[in-house]
Parts: sequence; structure tokens; C-alpha cells
Amino acid sequence: MKPAQPTPEDSVVKKIDRRTFLKATGITASGLVLGLQWACTPEKANTPFSPNVYLTINPDGSILIVAHRQEMGTGIRTGLPMIVADELEADWRNVKLVQAVGDEKTYGNQNTDGSFSVRMFFEPMRKAGASARMILEQAAANKWSVVVGECKAVNGEVVHTSGKKIGFGELTESASKLPVPKDEDIILKKKADWKYIGKSMNLYDVPTIIKGTAIYGIDITQPGLKYAVIMRCPVAGGKVKSFSDTEAKKIAGVQKIFEMAASGFPAGFDAPQGGIVIVADSTWAAISARKALQVDWDFGTNGTYNSEAYIAELKAKVKKKGDVRRASGSIDKAIRSAASILESTFVTQHLSHAPMEPPNATAIFKDGKCEMWAPVQSPQWIRDSVASNLKIDAAHVTVNVTLLGGAFGRKSKPDFAVEAAMIAKEMEGIPIKVTWTREDDLTHDFFHACSVQQIRVAFDKQNKVTGWNHRSAFPPIGGTTTAAEMAPSNGELQLGMVDFPYDIPNISCEAIESPAKTRIGWLRSVSNIQHAFAIGSMLDEIATHRNVDPVKNLIELLGPDRLIPFGDYVKGFENYGEPLDNFPWNTARLRNVIELVAEKSGWGKQLPKRQGMGICAHKSFLTYVACVVHVAVDDTGKLKVIEAHYAVDCGQVVNRNSVMQQFEGGFNFSLSGALKGGTSFKDGRSEQTNFDTYLVSRMTDIPGKTFVHLVESDDKPTGVGEPPVPPVAPALANAIFAATGKRYRELPIKL
Repeated sequence: MKPAQPTPEDSVVKKIDRRTFLKATGITASGLVLGLQWACTPEKANTPFSPNVYLTINPDGSILIVAHRQEMGTGIRTGLPMIVADELEADWRNVKLVQAVGDEKTYGNQNTDGSFSVRMFFEPMRKAGASARMILEQAAANKWSVVVGECKAVNGEVVHTSGKKIGFGELTESASKLPVPKDEDIILKKKADWKYIGKSMNLYDVPTIIKGTAIYGIDITQPGLKYAVIMRCPVAGGKVKSFSDTEAKKIAGVQKIFEMAASGFPAGFDAPQGGIVIVADSTWAAISARKALQVDWDFGTNGTYNSEAYIAELKAKVKKKGDVRRASGSIDKAIRSAASILESTFVTQHLSHAPMEPPNATAIFKDGKCEMWAPVQSPQWIRDSVASNLKIDAAHVTVNVTLLGGAFGRKSKPDFAVEAAMIAKEMEGIPIKVTWTREDDLTHDFFHACSVQQIRVAFDKQNKVTGWNHRSAFPPIGGTTTAAEMAPSNGELQLGMVDFPYDIPNISCEAIESPAKTRIGWLRSVSNIQHAFAIGSMLDEIATHRNVDPVKNLIELLGPDRLIPFGDYVKGFENYGEPLDNFPWNTARLRNVIELVAEKSGWGKQLPKRQGMGICAHKSFLTYVACVVHVAVDDTGKLKVIEAHYAVDCGQVVNRNSVMQQFEGGFNFSLSGALKGGTSFKDGRSEQTNFDTYLVSRMTDIPGKTFVHLVESDDKPTGVGEPPVPPVAPALANAIFAATGKRYRELPIKL
């Protein structure tokens, strides 16, 4: 199972002796070392202090921060250290980062997904930086025999009111002997004094990326390295009946060919699919030998999976009442008494993650221990899965995390890393790199679920909406772990469906049984994708039905500003792992982004013929987003996205550059699923095997301009990695309708 999301309520900062630091991190330190601990799991009585983040100030003035989260383009390796550096009053030019290995005991939960890193660690990181600042100020005061109130840290130095200064590095020895301030005595900087938080900062890793010296998983080399590829059954859950490797062994450089046991279906995320393993002196030799294999497959239970027929079945299922997961008022009464009813069905196809760097991992197994180098989002889950499959203690597995060349949720799953570890054990003492080709990645993914959704809307004689009936059918992620999971989970439906915020008196949200027929996993924004598409499109249809401007329609349906007590409507409402009291569902914030994006996009302006603007507003991962897309569709049906506008309320912004880039990139990512991508299955196997058939956005597809309008806020920071995705497809479909008068209710849109 995926690791639990951390929910720290408080944190503790303590000094760490250098020996302990070296033992925990493998890094030598000679200055002031602080450890930060936050409560990732419920505290047990008398448990020892166990830091999650380490901050070291060295005698040369350099500042070392151990980055416990993984960098995959979101800027998190920059954002979290920015928070520490700001409160510390560090000179950013002196800040150095070291990537942590996967180790829960040392670093706490390191799972980097769910758009929760900044919101989880904003306050703890501030406290760590402020504690170090206060210690250094006290050390300077002691050195000068003055009161600490006369000393102030400024840009890597402590400055006295008289004007004399001393660098942080010169204070580290004496500072290391001072106590850490008590939690209640920590003085955080005022927002007006922030020098990094809320500003624009280039990402820490950009210089090495530009120079080509950044190390991704695919770049890892080791002395004596051998290369492996696997011929996997093209159908999820299939296995080898028999094979011949006679011709494959003739390929120069081939070292070994052997069978890896199949894991069946469903097998979860930890077990590799199995197949025929080829180990060779080069990746090309291994791939060439794989092509020469002759394999007879048992395709198993999913060998007849046809996604077109499956979706047709779901279309029939959504016509009938499902399992009610949210009920307000009486939808049956609203439908019976309606003056008119609007009904539409929305379809989305499977999607692949398709990161530019496909899955890969390097491993060496020796003396009962395994060391790995891999681009992984969840190094601890990887470590534990490797240990379980190798039947060794997790303490004997080391996971070194590289930069990730894209991920979108794919590289949180352990399967590809477990493959490398198992092959390394077979080839004991020899380092092994497993590389997935593009074809491997697109045919053996944990796909985003296809879906069918039906929405019925009831109106009274005054054209007021009185009822909303939403039925959602898609194979659940849990179906990848157990066959008993047959319908979307409550957690999946809380991603954009049952957290429906519009003020309609009678609401029914229903789940439809939809067993998984291939491997299903979470992809950037998860089931918000299909839910936002259906709801955002249907709200636009309501506006047309009522003959009301779409923006005005959204504001009217949203109703009065209020905090929505979803815990009263939805059993076990998760709220992205946060208490509603801490992160309430505030309709005023959603209304605000709707009004802001309408203003900034010039909503309502006169447009040329066959041009249109569409809007969608959606909250996901605690962030409020509204998106307007402006398109032109010529007489031949050729589409051009002229402009895109986002209005974003993500609470307190940490790095403006990162937020802007996430939304600009997120729009283009979304276009792939809305216009280009889509995986279909026939005879159990993916029909799209490379970028010639699985299409992604090209430069010619993206908007001429993308604008990101950030709401200035003092609220707690929330996620920005996934919220850009959900509103794009519905806003695009609504814009196409405005331009052409034709509704598109299936993704990808085929003009």
C-alpha cells in the first residue's frame, strides 16, 4: 500500500552532536548542527528525539541543508530550503543542498506526491531556521558581552547596533554549545521582513540541468555495470508458458537470460510483473536479445480486455442507481417534480504518465545487502518493497535518490526498482541497471482510470436548479491491489465529486461498480481529472439551458459565501489529509478566483467569429483554481488555443517562480489528456506503444500566452503540483462550444 500521508501537528528543534549527524547522514560536519523533528506519526511515550531534517552551519559560513524530499520539476528542493534560509537570514549564495537517502527513521515520511510538501513543512521549516538564527544571535551577544536584543542576523552575519559584524561561520563553535530556544520562545520573522518567501527564486538545480551535469537515474554508472531489460507479458497479470532463448544468446554481449516469476493479477504496486530477463554488457545488446526471444504467453484473466467494450458497459451501468456516497435532500423527489431535466454522459480514456525519463533503477546486491540508485518519489516505500521481495531487513537496503526526469505519480510505485533489486540478487556482486524503453513504459504503466459519468440536473419552473445527480464509474486504484475492490473508493470520490460545493438543495453522488482490467494508479491530480471534466462541462450546459452567462451562472449556483461542513454530508471526509478546521472549504475563495480570472481574461469581450472562451473553477489539494481558455476553431476544424488564464489561491506563496511554472507546465500537461493522449486496450494490451500513437502536446498545441494570476494571501500554503490539471479540459471543451456551438463530452476531444 502507498505510505500514509504525514499530518504533523507540531515540531521540535534540537541540537545534534556531530557524531550523531555523521552516523545518520554519512555527512561530516564541523559546525552547528540542528535537527528538526515533526510528528509524522502519533507520538509514543518516551520515544527518543529523531530528526527529519538537518541544518548545518559550517565554520566557513556555508549552510548545508539535507533535502528530504525528491526533485522532479516541482521545485521542492528549492522551496523548502528557501523557508529555512529566510528565517535563518542566510545568504542564499552560501546554501548547499544534499539529497537524503530513503530512511524513515532519519528523515520521517519522504513520500513526494499529493501536493503536500510545502503545506506540511512550512511552519516546521520556519521554526528550524528561526531557532538557528536566535542561537547565532545569542552567540554573538556572548562574544561581545552585550544583550542579545542589540544583535540581529542579517544576510549571513550578525550585526550589532554599533555597526560591528561577525559572520555566521565564526560563531558556529560557540553557538554549538548553546541551548536551542524553547518552542514557545521561538520568534518567527514578520511577513514584511521576509526576503525569500513569497519572492521569485530560480530553482537550485537549474544550473546543473542547463550544463548537462545534473544526475538523473538514467545517468547512473557503476564500475562493472551490466544492463538489463525485461520482456513482460503484454497483458497485465499474464505469465510465460514457455520460451526459447536460442537466438537471443547469439547476440554479442549477452551475459544471462532467465525467467522472473510472474506476480499475477491483481498484484499491487510492489511486485514486478515478471517475464524474461536479459542481462548484457549494454542496453542495446539487451534490447536486441529481447527482440530475438520466442515466448508463448498465458494472457490470464485480462486477455480479453477491450476498453471500448468496457466503456460501453459502463455507459449502460450509469443509467441505473449506484451506491450513494453523498446524499442531501431527496434527489428522487427533485427529479419527479422537475419542470425540466438536463442529462449528459461524459467519457474519459485511460491515460499514461509518460514521463520523459522512463522508469529505471540501478542496484547492487552483495553480502545480504542491497544498494540502489533510482529516480523515485517514495524512497522509503521502495526500500521496504525491495526488502520484502528480497526477504532481507529494510535496514540492509539503501536507496540513493537521483533527480527525476518527470514522474506525475508513476515513480512513486516500487515495481521497477524491485525488478532491479531482484536481478541484482540473481547476479550477486554485479551492479545492474534496469531500463524501461518507451514502449515498456507506455504498455506496462499503472494507468489513470478510464471513466464514464452521468449527471442529471433538475430545474423548477423558474429555471432554478433543484437537483444534482452524479454517477461516477471508473476502475478503482484499489483494484490493482485486491480483486475485492470493485467500485471507486470514498477517497477517490472525494477528489472532485462528493465535495461538490454548489448550493443545490437535492444532491446525490453515486459510485458504480467498475472492476479493474489492467493496472490502475494515481496520475497527477488523480480522479479530479474526470470529475472536473464532467462537472465543469455540465455547469456550462446548465448556463446554456438557463440562458445565463457561464460566469454569472457559476456565481449564482455557488450561493452565499460560507464554510461547507463536508464532514456532515460525507462519511469519513478526508479533506486531503487535513482537518476541516485547519483548512476549511471556503466558497468565498472559490468565488474570488472565478471573478479574478474573469476580470483578467477579459471575459465577455466581443470575439471574432469561430472564437470562444470557456471557464471552469475547481478546488483540489486544498487550492482554489479558476481557468479560462480562449480558442479559435477554423472552418476545417483546426483548433488553436490563443490564450489561457489561471486565477490561483494557494494560500501563502513560497516561490512565485515555482508556482507560475507549475501552472504553465500543468496547462500543457493537461492539453495532452484533453486533446492528444488516451490509451485504449484490445485483447488486453495497450494499442499505444510510443509517442507516434500515444500523443502528447507539442509546441504547436500550447497557448500563445499563459497567464497565472496569484491571489495574495496570508492563509496557510497549499499544493500547486496537481491543481493546475483538473480545470483545463472542461474550460477547453466549454470554449470550443462557445466557438462552434458543438458540445464535446469525451476526452480526448476529437474535432
